[in-house]
Amino acid sequence: MPSKAPTIVREIMSRDCYRVSGKTSATTLAEGLSLHRLPGAPVVDGHDRLIGFISEQDVLGKLLESAYLDDEPPLVEDLMRNEVLSVLPSKSITDLAQEMLGAKPKVYPVTEQGRLVGIVTRRDVLNAVLRMRHA
Repeated sequence: MPSKAPTIVREIMSRDCYRVSGKTSATTLAEGLSLHRLPGAPVVDGHDRLIGFISEQDVLGKLLESAYLDDEPPLVEDLMRNEVLSVLPSKSITDLAQEMLGAKPKVYPVTEQGRLVGIVTRRDVLNAVLRMRHA
């Protein structure tokens, strides 16, 4: 018997996700993104509240510049975006897929009461939609 297709974000999100603080160096961030194979990461405070988002694109130029000038790499808080598209764990996967047609983030932080509880990627949503079609 086939497994039930996921219908909400909670069923497909990664709970133990890579996140950084504002005080993380751009070098550490880049290493973490590479290790976790992510195009970006949520930025959280000491209580896991979502305060920003940073992507490979946000950091690449500044990291290159600091390497060229032999400067200290910048901190995430100096490069992150403060306005972040996030989703609730109860959001419908089909609704999120529809939103993704217009919005372009590859990674969406999943929050409950402002706290980061996971992430969901476009690939997660694509796989869920495929499973829905086969269910």
